[in-house]
Amino acid sequence: MSDLHKHVSDLEAKSATAARLFDIRRIIGGLFVVYGVIVTIAGITASDADLKKAEDININLWTGLGMLALGLFFLGWMWLRPTIAPAQEPESD
Repeated sequence: MSDLHKHVSDLEAKSATAARLFDIRRIIGGLFVVYGVIVTIAGITASDADLKKAEDININLWTGLGMLALGLFFLGWMWLRPTIAPAQEPESD
């Protein structure tokens, strides 16, 4: 019975680690930060012709900064409120 209990405990620990690794906030935050950087760079390097098309509003710059802010929000939320591993129930014999 001891080997079975140890095996179950190991699987629970691996499951908690996988839950933290694949936390949806990490995935969403990471993607928004990466795409936000790309769109912000596109906004910084926008030409005058691009700005004329958008009535002199640098849409790429503002959208990129918004995406960066949202991505950093998700990553900060994940850092401040990490996923908690499920509590182990005491064994009763």
